[in-house]
Amino acid sequence: MADAAAKDKTAAAAEAERELTDGFHLVIDAFKLNGINTIYGVPGIPITDFGRMAQAEGIRVLSFRHEQNAGYAASIAGFLTKKPGVCLTVSAPGFLNGLTALAHATTNCFPMILISGSSEREIVDLQQGDYEEMDQLAIAKPLCKAAFRVLHAADIGIGMARAIRAAVSGRPGGVYLDLPAKLFGQVMDAQKGQKSLVKVIDPAPAQIPAPAAVKRALDVLKSAKRPLIILGKGAAYAQADDTIRSLVEKSGIPFLPMSMAKGLLPDTHPQCAGAARSTVLQQSDVVMLIGARLNWLLSHGKGKAWGEAPKKFIQIDIEPKEMDSNVEIAAPVVGDIGSCVSALLEGMGTWQSPPADWIKTVTSKRDENVAKMAPRLMNNNSPMDYHGALGVLRTIVKERPDAILVNEGANTLDLARGIIDMYQPRKRLDVGTWGIMGIGMGYAIAAAIETGKPVLAVEGDSAFGFSGMEVETICRYKLPVCVVIFNNDGIYRGTDVNSVGSDPAPTVFVKGARYDKVMEAFGGVGVNATTPDELKRAVNAAMDSGKPTLINAVIDPAAGSESGRIGNLNPQSALKKKGTQ
Repeated sequence: MADAAAKDKTAAAAEAERELTDGFHLVIDAFKLNGINTIYGVPGIPITDFGRMAQAEGIRVLSFRHEQNAGYAASIAGFLTKKPGVCLTVSAPGFLNGLTALAHATTNCFPMILISGSSEREIVDLQQGDYEEMDQLAIAKPLCKAAFRVLHAADIGIGMARAIRAAVSGRPGGVYLDLPAKLFGQVMDAQKGQKSLVKVIDPAPAQIPAPAAVKRALDVLKSAKRPLIILGKGAAYAQADDTIRSLVEKSGIPFLPMSMAKGLLPDTHPQCAGAARSTVLQQSDVVMLIGARLNWLLSHGKGKAWGEAPKKFIQIDIEPKEMDSNVEIAAPVVGDIGSCVSALLEGMGTWQSPPADWIKTVTSKRDENVAKMAPRLMNNNSPMDYHGALGVLRTIVKERPDAILVNEGANTLDLARGIIDMYQPRKRLDVGTWGIMGIGMGYAIAAAIETGKPVLAVEGDSAFGFSGMEVETICRYKLPVCVVIFNNDGIYRGTDVNSVGSDPAPTVFVKGARYDKVMEAFGGVGVNATTPDELKRAVNAAMDSGKPTLINAVIDPAAGSESGRIGNLNPQSALKKKGTQ
């Protein structure tokens, strides 16, 4: 009798437990309900158990060595998938580490959600000195598109829904979601918990442009004698590839792709003006921007880079406030890229190609510059220069157009952008609007995870230093990532000298460093390449094998220029050295 009573009591307790849920499970269920199946982060208090539980529930949890790199991974995952990439961090220092990536995502219009555990509100608000005490919500707000805090388990569903919608709707961006430690352990009725979850419906609805705006844009474009189309990474994010290609080809207008828009149409397309950039910017009279902004990357749409010819701008952007941000926009077209380009294409009717003399001017300059560059890309010097090494990688990417290229550095970035042609959209991932260093390994990991494609990460030795420890992460998850480090012994170059002391110059690294040994330490493949031929063999072997590989490409220390192509942004002192005449 006693045994039966005990069994009944145990069964009743088990039944009661089955009817309850908690914050841990509700966050996981909210993710799954909304198709979020990958989390990038670093475990620790108070989110360690959450990571374990999410993994047990079928969510892929990628554990990094530093939150900033996990955040960069989440940001580029958002760009590649049009779903918010999720970065999970601990409180205070971990949150701050992730915040750089969150601000980067917002600046670049990548949908991302940074979720951080946090200390208890009542202690934080009274500043009583809790573990990792910090008002994280207040700190995050100025640096992202939206920021929310969830205090009650019953609000997890609506909080997650708001974060998802804010990240992807309109102009995408970063969102911060604050989850205090107590929230995870809060218990509530399981049935009520499930009902509290929200599946976000149509999170990024189409925003149709006004017919009058479309007509105005077409009228301005028709009036052009020297038209130009500029494609930005917003055009690549839109995944309206076929429509954009149809518009460009029907118009017959030369196009200039910004770096992360390369491959929307192949760089070898007859209308591509990438190799005649200076000419088309200076001589064009009507410029249509598709998902590109007139920020510093385009010299703000004015000045010497744009020449003396008066310009009329047509701008397609989902954000009305972007119009007239630097120069007058003659024909603003506000809406999502896909809808705007479709409307323009539909309204074109029978279209007159641009004047033949303009096409000839662009084509001639492009062909001249390509021919001038060709011999430099074919040298087999040892130590290598940038052109010889990049010439090899250019050929490899041409032979493997499906591979994803991640690229960062100063000279390594600037030269690769112009030398390596891309053939498919969203295959080139780089430093973006801020020109930020350190995105390399985070981007490479997310690109491999989200696409399943092989990744070639071409890194300056300085840029690699920001995220280099993540090669362990690459090895741990056995990702098909080949990292090529252009090693010229320093930042910009390795020849600077400290003339007043024994310390090395601030821009100089250890001479003859062997970065390949770092990859070997974690079970990956390391190769030291001293000639373009050696580099070619090593990269092809890595891409064929799919094994984590790091190639130390030895570059002449004298190669490279100060700050790459943006050296003009580096202030120089006008004063002479003390003690000199």
